[in-house]
Amino acid sequence: MSRIREFTLPDLGEGLTEGEILTWLVKVGDTIELNQPIVEVETAKAAVEIPAKWAGVVTKIFHEAGTTVEVGAPIVAIDTEPSAGPLPSDGPGPSAESLAAVEMAPAEGAVEPGLIGGPAPGGRTAVLVGYGPRDAAAKRRPRISTPGASTTAPAATPPAAADAGRPAAPPPTNPSPIPAAPPAPVPADGHHTGPVLAKPPVRKLARDLGIDLTGITGTGPSGSVTRDDVQKAAAEPEAAPPAAAVFDASREQRIPVKGVRKLTAENMVASAFTAPHVTEFLTVDVTRSMRALEKVRARPEFRDLRVSPLLLIAKAVLLAVRRHPMVNSTWAGESQEIVVKDYVNLGIAAATERGLIVPNIKDAGRLTLRELAEALNTLVEVAKSGRTPPADMAGGTLSITNVGVFGVDTGTPILPPGESAILAVGAIKPMPWVHKGKIKVRQVTTLGLSFDHRIVDGELGSRFLRDIGEFLTDPEGALLSWT
Repeated sequence: MSRIREFTLPDLGEGLTEGEILTWLVKVGDTIELNQPIVEVETAKAAVEIPAKWAGVVTKIFHEAGTTVEVGAPIVAIDTEPSAGPLPSDGPGPSAESLAAVEMAPAEGAVEPGLIGGPAPGGRTAVLVGYGPRDAAAKRRPRISTPGASTTAPAATPPAAADAGRPAAPPPTNPSPIPAAPPAPVPADGHHTGPVLAKPPVRKLARDLGIDLTGITGTGPSGSVTRDDVQKAAAEPEAAPPAAAVFDASREQRIPVKGVRKLTAENMVASAFTAPHVTEFLTVDVTRSMRALEKVRARPEFRDLRVSPLLLIAKAVLLAVRRHPMVNSTWAGESQEIVVKDYVNLGIAAATERGLIVPNIKDAGRLTLRELAEALNTLVEVAKSGRTPPADMAGGTLSITNVGVFGVDTGTPILPPGESAILAVGAIKPMPWVHKGKIKVRQVTTLGLSFDHRIVDGELGSRFLRDIGEFLTDPEGALLSWT
C-alpha cells in the first residue's frame, strides 16, 4: 500500500454533492494525528470541521480556501509513514561535479560581455542604437549669432591661414552687453500663453506626476518653473469637475449564491409555491410571563443559564401541540397521506453570517424546563459560531422564528419544507392596554402563525394560536391546568 494516501471530500449528510473550503487548519509539512480537524468546509447545510482519517505528515493540499469541491474529489495528501525516511520521489542533492559546473557571477564592478559599454562578441563594443564608441575629440557647436553680428558665418579656416593673411584684430574696448530676453508674460489667472520655461528634469517630473506646466506660475529665474513648483502643484487637491452619476457595475456588488444561502433560497421557493400558506395574528399581554421569567431566573437550577422569553414561548408551543397534534404533521404528496408526528423536533430560526438556518431540538416535548433552556442556549451558541452540523438541521417538525430581537412587531413567516406550522414572535414592549377595566401600561407582543392550509384549516390554526396566547398571558395558571 502506498505511503501517500489522498483524502477525498466526504458526503457530509443527506446526499450533498459539493462543499466550499473555508479554512485550512493545517499546512504542507505539518504532522497530524488521527481524527485531528484539518479543514473547515461549508456545505449547503452548514460549516463543519472535517477530521483526518489517518495520522502522518501533510504532503500536498489540492485546493485553496474559497474553492468549491465536489464530493469524492481529493483535497489533501498525507504521508502515513513519515518515519520510513524520504519519499522515493525525493531526488539526491546536487553533486560536487554539478556544483563545479555552475558558472560563478562576475565580480562586483565587472561588465558582462554583450552589455552596454562592455566587449561584445567579435571584439566589438556594445553600444546603444544611434550611439557609437567615442573615437574622436568632441567639437563645439558654433555660437548663436548675437545682435549686431553678421548673420552669415565665415567659412571655417585653419588658424594658421587666418594669421598669415591679416593681423589679429584687437579686442573691443567697450563690448555692448547682450540684453536678456524678457520673460514670457503671465496672465493674471496664472496660465501661460507662450512656451513654459522649465528644465528637462522638471518637465520629466511634471510628466511623471501628470501635472500641466501651463497651469503653474514659475518662481524660478525669468519665471521658470522649478521642481518645487511642480511638487507643490501635485500636492494641492485637484478640483475635479462634478461628474455625472453612473449606474453600472462599478457601483454594484455581486455576491455568489452558494452554500447555506443557496439551499435556503431553494427551500423557501419550493415551500412558498407548494404549500398554500395562511397567516393569522394575535396580540397578547405577556406581563405575567415576564414576571414568571424573573422567578425562573432566580431559582438555583437556572442561575447558570441564560433564560430569555423564548424559553416560555417554546414551552407554550410544545404544550399547545399536545392539545392539537395535527399541527405537528407533514403532507406526504407521494403517498397522498398526512403524517402526524408523535414527537416534536422544535426548530429555532437563527440568522448567521452565512444565511438563515433552522436547527432543531430533537424530541423537545420530552424535555424539562431546565433541559429545554440548556438546549436553547446550546443551539443559539453553535449557530452563531457557524458550526451547526447538518444533522441538527434535519428532521424538523415545527418551528419558531423570533423576529422581535430585531425590534420588529411580527411577520408572515414561510414554512420550512416538510413542516405544517411556524410561529413568528414579535418584539415585547410596553404599550397601553385595557387591564381589569382600566388602561394600564403592560408588556405586549404580537404573534404570527403561518400554516399549511392543506393540513391545518382555519379553525385548527386559530385554536392552536389562541392556546399559545393563553399560556403566555398566564403561564403559571396554564402549567397548573394543562399538565
